[in-house]
Amino acid sequence: MSELHHDIAGPAGGHVVLLGGSLGATLAIWDAQAGPLAERFRVVRFDHRGHGGSPAPPGPYSIADLGGDVLALLDALGAERASYCGISLGGMIGIWLAQHAPERIERLALLCTSAHVPPPEAWAERAAAVEQAGSAAVVADAVVARWLTPELARERPDLVERLRGMIAATSPVAYAGCCRAIERMDLRDGLTNIAAPTLVVAAAQDPSIPPEHGEALAAAIPGARFELLSPSAHIAVIERAEDVTRLLLEHLAPAAG
Repeated sequence: MSELHHDIAGPAGGHVVLLGGSLGATLAIWDAQAGPLAERFRVVRFDHRGHGGSPAPPGPYSIADLGGDVLALLDALGAERASYCGISLGGMIGIWLAQHAPERIERLALLCTSAHVPPPEAWAERAAAVEQAGSAAVVADAVVARWLTPELARERPDLVERLRGMIAATSPVAYAGCCRAIERMDLRDGLTNIAAPTLVVAAAQDPSIPPEHGEALAAAIPGARFELLSPSAHIAVIERAEDVTRLLLEHLAPAAG
C-alpha cells in the first residue's frame, strides 16, 4: 500500500469528491475541473503510486493494490464515504472501488475507461519497453498522440509538451507496474453489482479506449447514464473540459446535500 500525494480544495466538511487520473498523468490533469467542483465539494485530487508526488513501491501491481491506495487515502482523510471520478486508469480503479468497497462510494463517474482492455500483450510490451529503457519517456510520444486529437495537438504544442513531460517524469517502476495491472485486469463480472449512481463518459475519437467500452459499462451498470463527447480523444478532461465539468457537476449535485 502506497501513501498517495494529494491536493485538497473546497469547503471543510463538504462532501468529498476524489479525482483519479490516467496512467502517466499527475493530479494536474484535473486542473480545469478542480476549481468549479471545489465551489461545492471537498475536492481531493491524487497522484497514483509513482506518479507526480507519490512514492513508487516495487512491483508487480494489481488494480486491487491501486484501489487499496485510495481506500487508505480515504481513511487518512477520515472520510467514510466519498464520490469518485476517474479517467482511464483512474476509472478502472473507480470500478474496483464500487465493486469491492461499495459502502465507501456515494456516486461514481467513469471517463474514457473500461472494465477490460485487451489484448494483454500490448500492455506487457509497453511495460517491457519502459522497464528496458528505465524511463517512461520511451513511450511518451506515442501516448500523447492518443491523448489528444491531431487538431488540438497542432493548435497546442505547449500542451503536447506539458503532457509529454508529465509522462516522462513518471517512475518507470510504477508506469510498468500499472501497465501490468491493466494487463491482468478483468472487472466485467462485477459490473451488474455496482450500486452507486454512475455516469459514464466516452470520447468519440479515443483510440486508447474506444466508445464501445463506455457503452458496455453503461449497459452493464444498473441505471448508468452514458454521454459521448465529440470531438475528443482520450483525455476528455482537457479536450472537452467545460463539458466534462458540467457533466460532473450535474451528476454529483445530489451528493452536495
